[in-house]
Amino acid sequence: MAKIRYYYNTETCKYEPIKVTPKAMFLNVIGFITVSVILAAGIIYVYRSNFTPLKESILRSKNHDLKMEWKVMNDKLSEAYHQADELEFKDDKIYRVILDTDPIPTTIREGGMGGHNKYKEILEENIEQEDMVINTYQKLDRLKKKLYIQSKSYDQVSNVLSEKEKMWASRPAIQPINNKELTRLHTSFGKRFHPILKRWKSHDGLDFTAPVGTPIYATGDGIVTSAYLSSSYGNVVFINHGYGYQTRYAHMTKYIVDQGDNVKRGQVIGYVGNTGRSSGAHLHYEVLYNFKPINPINFFQRDLGNEEYEKLIEISKQETIPLD
Repeated sequence: MAKIRYYYNTETCKYEPIKVTPKAMFLNVIGFITVSVILAAGIIYVYRSNFTPLKESILRSKNHDLKMEWKVMNDKLSEAYHQADELEFKDDKIYRVILDTDPIPTTIREGGMGGHNKYKEILEENIEQEDMVINTYQKLDRLKKKLYIQSKSYDQVSNVLSEKEKMWASRPAIQPINNKELTRLHTSFGKRFHPILKRWKSHDGLDFTAPVGTPIYATGDGIVTSAYLSSSYGNVVFINHGYGYQTRYAHMTKYIVDQGDNVKRGQVIGYVGNTGRSSGAHLHYEVLYNFKPINPINFFQRDLGNEEYEKLIEISKQETIPLD
């Protein structure tokens, strides 16, 4: 049974039962709901101001971790970019200088890669850290381009190096006989009085005296173009080294190579003799560039140090009796 509430009526001086009208009940309900909503809103505000929801807290933690990882990746990208710059410097200022090759033009290395339209999808997503993301993508694209160009450059340098190695190996660069004591150079390059023809004649090579049978070496890699007995040169070998260079080895007692043979620098091709128009055992050695004789003494850098080379130059200036 519901309890009846009373109130004291001052007019009648009696306690009378409280009668609740529908309107009063409605107002009470509305008041209760209003106070409850205000109270709930206050509690929610205080909670959100002082506490982070679990889901949001997890997302914030993940976001923080992603930002840290992104920073680490960006730092590594900057380091890789710096290393790529060092590779470019070495390529242009060291390797290509040594190989006498033009550097890659700056216009190619630093050419454009497109504007912001390239990153249209990122811009349309309205990412919070949009500038940082686009900047990183741009840096990555520049690095990829640098590495691609550098890779192509190294391919070119490798090809040039291979060709240079062939050229250096082919170029006449040693003395044609063993001459460590520098005592075997006899007649130099230039005019001399021929001991058999008895007239002044151009001497297009160097003469090295040595006992019959002394080994004669190819002075560079090449192909034997001729090996035969000549009335003037005696047993003679002609070698084509490519790149415009040829060498001749004359007055041999015998040769041990044939036309078409491939020879290497330092390979024995024959032995010193006294054949042809010769007045004594020796080797007549010539170097030709584009079919024009040049002084072979300029090509002995592989055999001699600076002092030895200067000494050989002085020996070549001495007057001697020609042998051919």
